[in-house]
Amino acid sequence: MRALRTVTPGPEVLPALRAALAGGDAILVGSPSPDLPAAVSQRVALVVETSGSTGTPKRVALAADALLASAAASESALGAPGQWLLALPTHYIAGLNVLTRSICAGTEPVVVAGPHFTADAFVEAARRMTIPERFTSLVPAQLATLLDDPAATATLTRFRRVLVGGQALPVPLRERADAAGIAVTRTYGSSETSGGCVYDGVPLAGVSVRVVAGEVQLAGPTLAEGYLGDEALTAERFVHDEGMTWFRTADTGTWHGTRLAIAGRLDDVLISGGVKVSLAAVERLLHAHGFPEAVVVKAADARWGEVPVAFVTGEHDTGPATAAIEAALGAAARPRFRRGSAIPLLPSGKPDRVSLQRNAGG
Repeated sequence: MRALRTVTPGPEVLPALRAALAGGDAILVGSPSPDLPAAVSQRVALVVETSGSTGTPKRVALAADALLASAAASESALGAPGQWLLALPTHYIAGLNVLTRSICAGTEPVVVAGPHFTADAFVEAARRMTIPERFTSLVPAQLATLLDDPAATATLTRFRRVLVGGQALPVPLRERADAAGIAVTRTYGSSETSGGCVYDGVPLAGVSVRVVAGEVQLAGPTLAEGYLGDEALTAERFVHDEGMTWFRTADTGTWHGTRLAIAGRLDDVLISGGVKVSLAAVERLLHAHGFPEAVVVKAADARWGEVPVAFVTGEHDTGPATAAIEAALGAAARPRFRRGSAIPLLPSGKPDRVSLQRNAGG
């Protein structure tokens, strides 16, 4: 067994992670919790609490071998080691991956200062980078913030590669980045896969992908050991087949040639008046028709059973988007709109879907 300790987000995370990868105490980055065990399996180096964007948070146990395999495969895909700019919280796997990659590359990561992400803070942090080969990892909301600022946009063009993940990357946002000359790579993965393990639809070296009954399943050296303290959920989500362990993502996807395309979640389909509606499909059409920050959830309805509810910002006319949704998906997919000044976000930058779901029926 290996001791497990909690590390407060801040400067001590990097040395604690370096020690954990070298065989020292396992760590969980976050706040102390009375139900956290004092020790874990000898293989476990890191425990990551999921964001809980769609439900109850889980504790994912990751081995050092998985984290190092992820860093090595990422470096190979990016074409070089380099210096990383840390713009994400270190209690999430994407932020911890930036530190792991830095440890493996032997470079010092530069941290974006401040309690909240801003374009000015990003630009200031980039000025402190000392190595020409520069990388960073962002969520789509952060990329949008930087693209709205000319100085930050110019700064991003000097990065060899900008990884964007954590949620779907809206096509209009990707197009804006491409037009600005920013080298963006869309990543797909989760805490259970040591973070992003599919880059622009292509699995990293050693990663296997299959689609079973519409569900994306992942295998390879980056997989987690399972869920800490939850053997039943581990057995349900990590299945053994064909001599391999596969992680059931609960995401739906299809192959476009040799590239994987994620369509949505298995649980994001509602039935309205007997008609199935994909919330992810409604969301994608809103993103493409003037509402790049839109988030769609389901709400109960006395007449139809369930209906899609779209949370949007701004005062744009919803008519063209609604018409496009009806034309593509049918009348049952027509959303009810809720307008606000901003979409509530989790600290990771993902939309707070749990909060939005609570307000969907109001």
